[in-house]
Amino acid sequence: MSPASEIGVPMSELEAEQAYVDRAHACLEATRRRVREFWDRVAAGRSGTHAARFERDVLEHRVFQRLGQLELGDRSLCFGRIDTAGDGDGDGPETFYVGRIGVWDEDQASVVCDWRAPVAEPFFRATGRRPLGLARRRRFISRGSRLLGLDDEHFLAGGLDGDGDAGPPAPDGGGVPQGKSALLAALEAPRTGRLGDATATIQAEQDDVIRAPLPGVLIVQGGPGTGKTVVALHRAAYLIYTHRFPLAGQGVLVIGPNPVFLTYVEQILPSLGEAGVRLSTLGDLLEDVPVGGHDSEPVARTKGDARMAAVLRRAVRTRQRGLREPLVLDHGLRRLRLSTEASAAIVARARRRARTHNAGRRLVTSAFFEALAGSTRRPVDAAELATAHGETTDVRRALDWMWPRLTPAHLLHDLFGSRALLAAAGAGVLSDAEIEGLFRPRQAHADDVVWTTDDVPLLDEARMLLGSRSKRGTAGRIRTYGHIVVDEAQDLSPMQLRMVGRRSLNGSLTLVGDIAQATSAWAHDSWDTLADLVSPEAPPHFAELTIGYRVPQPIMTFAAACLPPEMADLVPPRAARPGGEPPRIVRLPGAEPDALAGAVVAAVGSELQHVGAGNLAVVCADEQVTELSGALAAAGVPHGVAARRALGTQVSVCSARTLKGLEVDAAVVVEPSRIAAESTAGMRLLYVALSRATQRLTVITGEPLPEPLEEAAAAIGG
Repeated sequence: MSPASEIGVPMSELEAEQAYVDRAHACLEATRRRVREFWDRVAAGRSGTHAARFERDVLEHRVFQRLGQLELGDRSLCFGRIDTAGDGDGDGPETFYVGRIGVWDEDQASVVCDWRAPVAEPFFRATGRRPLGLARRRRFISRGSRLLGLDDEHFLAGGLDGDGDAGPPAPDGGGVPQGKSALLAALEAPRTGRLGDATATIQAEQDDVIRAPLPGVLIVQGGPGTGKTVVALHRAAYLIYTHRFPLAGQGVLVIGPNPVFLTYVEQILPSLGEAGVRLSTLGDLLEDVPVGGHDSEPVARTKGDARMAAVLRRAVRTRQRGLREPLVLDHGLRRLRLSTEASAAIVARARRRARTHNAGRRLVTSAFFEALAGSTRRPVDAAELATAHGETTDVRRALDWMWPRLTPAHLLHDLFGSRALLAAAGAGVLSDAEIEGLFRPRQAHADDVVWTTDDVPLLDEARMLLGSRSKRGTAGRIRTYGHIVVDEAQDLSPMQLRMVGRRSLNGSLTLVGDIAQATSAWAHDSWDTLADLVSPEAPPHFAELTIGYRVPQPIMTFAAACLPPEMADLVPPRAARPGGEPPRIVRLPGAEPDALAGAVVAAVGSELQHVGAGNLAVVCADEQVTELSGALAAAGVPHGVAARRALGTQVSVCSARTLKGLEVDAAVVVEPSRIAAESTAGMRLLYVALSRATQRLTVITGEPLPEPLEEAAAAIGG
């Protein structure tokens, strides 16, 4: 019997489902109330032993974690229901409601199944060819706790397609997207500058990736609008739910390409009841150094090269050296002496024994005083000698020469600030031009340096080589995780991949991206090259997302013209929305700044009338961001500039690189030729810029478009 029928009075379908959803919310509120009442009883006894107070602290953490899981805000609790067909062996039809979190009534009977539970899988995975035992799938179109509509799909074994229409079954994982009405309602809702809630409309091919096994490396290719980011975040939530032990203790890390992206997605995991997942950029993983800006493309490519690991090992080794001249130390009536040969032998022994550079300092110090103590016919006590002379200038200078204590910042600051050190570390590994590119003038102190994003993996490599500066310090320790999810992985350099791998406890990784959108200095041309770097021993698993849900077909076709010839085998995603407005091309008589600014202001005003409450991005080359922001400000158009924050205002001005991975209702792309000229991967960057819009795309240009785009514009009459 369907739980909806238990309400007991005749109702329309929508009213019956609304009543059930109301009951589910009442049960959820009752659960929240019981958790709060439990905590009130525990918190009443604050006194007691230290052990009792510790237990209360642990309980408090768990209580507030549970309350966070039960807090929905304005998000929908229930996504829909599935009705099974029965198996013909006495097990009759059953109905299960699927939602954001599991909800039970006071008798512990299930009211809503967590979307990650095995029983909920058919809600996301059933297709016309594989109904997975379903007779019907019903999706709710809702706003918060209020139902706005129902979207039904009927299944019969081998007979109907995913929409309940007679005819050939849809192929598995493809064809018409499931739950079209619910999906279109979600796609056409105005964007807010934050990634929208997409759990209810996850499609079969996306769910296959989300529920893929935990072990090993999974690489997911997906073009614009295929839901890569949604899949990545939901996979993190699913894995924690399914593998609570051990992942709750080991942790899950999600790495995004930039701070704007993290702000864009930060609400998704808490909305799924998983606030414990860490979201970070690679730069944020190094909490003790300031990071900002990028190096030039040639320098970034050098710093990302795997050869830099050997350069850094040499750089550390060059700081481990014997004395240039003997050390003579007066101790009472004795004159102690450490020869250059003896100091070199101390360094050589420490190299063999020390696991990290800074750990070797203790070995060197101990051997240093033992050698001095035994350098006379009447030896002295080494510990006494260390106490008496350990802080003297001559001794400290000698030890710092032989084996200095170093931080990653000090090592790289010294290395990049000295052509001699660079030449010694890079000889035979880097070319002269590459070595010169790494040089930069020293600042007064390493703490004054603001490191580039391209320095981050080098600092991390140095941290691994150096270890902690103190015996009990944690500064050199690297936090590891049971699973790591990386979005926009196609842009990672070999050194960045080493940094990611260093944080993997057991080699369990999910790498998500689009080769066609690879735009960094280390843009990969295929996943094979990246797979060889990240998983050289065991071949990774591959998956592909083929349906584009966000970008309408006319915009996708126009953007795909930017794909370079060497990517002819890479098929752009098939758009789920074949209709939509074609791109609008605005051609100016020249590239005069005033004319360009006026055209941008006019286009923004026009597009805002079409998108209503939706958002809009003015996308341009890096060098034009300030200029176009000033033009909008002069015209009195409220807007923001996306730098470290997401699209927090209705109108934003941003570079194509910043907008990567994000979506907007309307995009105004300015001077595509300048965007394409920004890097060697410029046409891919332009592909990114042109494929961000979910509704409308305007292109403004006073310069000739890149040739492939001119042909695409001619095809649409632009």
